[in-house]
Amino acid sequence: MKTSSLQEERQQYIGKIQELIYELKIESVMRKKMVTVSSDARISDAKDLMLQHHITGVPVMEGKVLVGFITMSDVIDCLEHQNHQCLIRQKMARPPFPSVHVDDSVIHALNKLSQQDERRVLVFDHAENFVGIITNGDITTGLLKAINLGFRQEEISQYRARHIFLDIESDETSLVLRYNVAAGDFTQGGEASSKIKKAMQRLGANPQDVRRIAIAIYEAELNLIIHTTRGGNITAEITPKKVTMTVSDNGPGIPDIHKAMEAGFSTTTMTIKSLGFGAGMGLPNIKRCVDEMHIESNVGEGPDKGTTLIMHLYPA
Repeated sequence: MKTSSLQEERQQYIGKIQELIYELKIESVMRKKMVTVSSDARISDAKDLMLQHHITGVPVMEGKVLVGFITMSDVIDCLEHQNHQCLIRQKMARPPFPSVHVDDSVIHALNKLSQQDERRVLVFDHAENFVGIITNGDITTGLLKAINLGFRQEEISQYRARHIFLDIESDETSLVLRYNVAAGDFTQGGEASSKIKKAMQRLGANPQDVRRIAIAIYEAELNLIIHTTRGGNITAEITPKKVTMTVSDNGPGIPDIHKAMEAGFSTTTMTIKSLGFGAGMGLPNIKRCVDEMHIESNVGEGPDKGTTLIMHLYPA
């Protein structure tokens, strides 16, 4: 269980990084406070700036216009030739440079950095003004900050959810979740159970209880999809002492409830079975997962027909 939990946390962390790479804008992680140098300065001035600020390259400006870029390798080349008085404009690289825009996603900068094997990419606004630099290090730092902020916000959200029953004063407080389930729509199968599971996790429910509730609702949800003609409704009422789950539809009903509770018994068509559903374990699985279970069913179609399944679970 611990290994599974660690794997889930790792996958969650990796998934968050992947999301942020596409969601984060370059403007939020780039280096805006830049050290710059004039094209009229000497190469030794560039060397002093790089050593002072622990950097390997400096943008070369004429006023507010970027005219070049000088690197430590350029400096070393001049100094090796004893050319200490060399002007920066004589050795600097000139436009065009690998560049991105401030509102591009971070993935765009990563692509530029990897494809062109660059150590840095220059950032411009849409008026083509030079506004910053972005490196792999900037991206890593920005991602870590965003991840930590995201997890802190998630912790705050979970804390608030867990204390909802304490913060609201009433004789009895409950949270009611309602979902509509369409008949035959396997593409949406599991949506309700997934959302109820997430809500229970936010409320700080015992993981074992969350698992039991998720399985019970999932099985009931599939029954609505497989066995009903018009779908049905799922309601989960959550209180500090009890979770009540109600699943209802208005047809066609269960002719023999006792038989339906037998493991392996199924009235599912071969078409549905060929899709991998309808093994006859739905109701037995539900019964194993909940503390109490009640079924009422009237065979036929109409407002007074159909099935109502009520399940109770008493949190640990």
